[in-house]
Amino acid sequence: MPIQRQELENYIGQLLAVARFKDYAPNGLQVEGKDQINKIVTGVTASQALIDAAISQSADAILVHHGYFWKGEDQTIVRTKKQRIAKLLAADINLLAYHLPLDAHETLGNNAQLAQKLGLIPTARFGEQELVWRGELPVPMSLDTFSQHVAIQLKRPPLTIGNPGKAIRTIAWCTGGAQSYFREASNLDIDCYLTGEASEFVTHLAQESGVAFIAAGHHATERYGIEALGKHLAQEFNLEHTHLDLDNPV
Repeated sequence: MPIQRQELENYIGQLLAVARFKDYAPNGLQVEGKDQINKIVTGVTASQALIDAAISQSADAILVHHGYFWKGEDQTIVRTKKQRIAKLLAADINLLAYHLPLDAHETLGNNAQLAQKLGLIPTARFGEQELVWRGELPVPMSLDTFSQHVAIQLKRPPLTIGNPGKAIRTIAWCTGGAQSYFREASNLDIDCYLTGEASEFVTHLAQESGVAFIAAGHHATERYGIEALGKHLAQEFNLEHTHLDLDNPV
């Protein structure tokens, strides 16, 4: 049986504790479509390619991690933004986006799902809104071995900075573009910090602090939360669900 759009949005809002987060974009319904939802498509980013694929599959709603209307972006609806939104409206497809709440959720979130993928054992959280996780490997391994493990699990080679022979046991991580937290993490008792992207400063900080740094890809580290959310909703409400992992090298 289809679910009402408002019921679905309310459920996700409570599940992800959306109200407690200060974010850079609206969480929840961003583009309104049909009232009743039977088939959902999930993907990392609400790109034109994802929208076109969802339309071809007759989706009623698209759920993403990266939606629209980011703080500081141009507010006009022109060019690519106009094309994307026009396609959604013409197809009467709902677009729902969940950013920081999806990063943070204790089981379905990006950090939790990445930990499962890499076999990390979470022990604590820190940083702004407790978005950064801390934990350890069950068995220590060298930085080189851990980097190869990340490459195999995420299906892309990461950028790794540090002594390849360094023993890695304690790790802090935050998916996506969270390299700014490396400064705070490097002051903790950890061996390695893992995120999606790198900035110029991380090379020097890794070398000077002795804490290894791994940039495993923004998309690659954030594939799993939105897929897990879609699977959860499909089971909870007996919805059709398709996850579309459109390749992104960044």
